[in-house]
Amino acid sequence: MKLLIGFSLLILAALALYYVYPERPLPPHCKIDRLVVYKSKHIMQAYSKQQLVKTYAIALGGNPVGPKEYEGDEKTPEGTYTINDRNPHSVCYKNLGISYPNAANIRRAQQLNKPPGGAIKIHGLSPKNAFLGKFHRYFNWTNGCIGVTNQEIDELYTAVAIGSPIVINP
Repeated sequence: MKLLIGFSLLILAALALYYVYPERPLPPHCKIDRLVVYKSKHIMQAYSKQQLVKTYAIALGGNPVGPKEYEGDEKTPEGTYTINDRNPHSVCYKNLGISYPNAANIRRAQQLNKPPGGAIKIHGLSPKNAFLGKFHRYFNWTNGCIGVTNQEIDELYTAVAIGSPIVINP
């Protein structure tokens, strides 16, 4: 019994440390000019002048395997898009817009007789879920967006230029 309690306390201490341990921020005045997502690895890499400057652990849509085909499929798109918008007052804290759907996405959705959907974003956590912090990464909880912590979207919001490419790989 003492061993179980000791082990449980050790696990709780490790989780608390993970939660509060600060992650490496972007270098000061860094400008991100390309993002690359690897859905299968749940990571997003940020590049500045062809140099990898940071890798983010991410959450995806609730049905993450395969490309987004239509509104409501809970999939994160795959392909090359651009960052096309910023919203400082998103329901999920802040967000950066992704230029989904493109012409091919629209055609595919039409073939399926479904709407393509839209409003795909890189965003933080809603106020009611902000307490999750880094733990959000252990679940695919978005509707097809790319989820990061609020601290991470703060730095991305500042560093990523509108028009920057984002490549989303399977």
